[in-house]
Amino acid sequence: MPTDFALARYNMVESQLRPNQIVHLALLGALAALPRERFLPDARAGLAYADEAVPLGDGRYLMEPTALARLIQMAQPAAEDRALVVGAGPGYGAAVLSRLVASVVALESDAALAQRARTVLASLGAATVSVVEGPLAAGHAAKASYDVIVIEGSVPAIPDSLTAQLADGGRLVAIVGTSAPGYPGQAHVGAKVGGVFSSRPVFDAGTPALPGFAAPARFVF
Repeated sequence: MPTDFALARYNMVESQLRPNQIVHLALLGALAALPRERFLPDARAGLAYADEAVPLGDGRYLMEPTALARLIQMAQPAAEDRALVVGAGPGYGAAVLSRLVASVVALESDAALAQRARTVLASLGAATVSVVEGPLAAGHAAKASYDVIVIEGSVPAIPDSLTAQLADGGRLVAIVGTSAPGYPGQAHVGAKVGGVFSSRPVFDAGTPALPGFAAPARFVF
């Protein structure tokens, strides 16, 4: 029997997101409206509304819906904001965020994923999203500074190259920590105030890692 995606999307919002403290009404509206299945390969479209990371191939994943929604909510997006999504993949997170802010730069290092993002976003009329290709940890300085940066995957540490691209008062959200099985990372929310960036952990999340991010240096005796 074919999947009823509209019903699955409704159940995602009502059974996964609302019980997990997603209360931002515009965010819930975006998640309820966007066809998440369109961002996935046809063979995996049936997994679109499960609350798990969905494999995209070549070690990349579409972030689980609840973790993504909680990150975006923590970033406190506003209608006038300029946003950067790092590791945008096929563009779902950028599409969600585009309904909450003025403009989104979707940065992706994988050419095939970037092309899929362009195709799907264009088909959905997401005209305020610009898809760019490049190393994820470098960000996209050409269009900085950003009021919101969302890292759509886990990283071992938040690089200075990204925090440097935040506007003063800007917010950055990411899953920080190891991607090893059984050792979830932690969702961090940070802000730049007076040119200084600081962050704090908020919840545990087992989101798969993004490529291209260096582990922090360790002190050796």
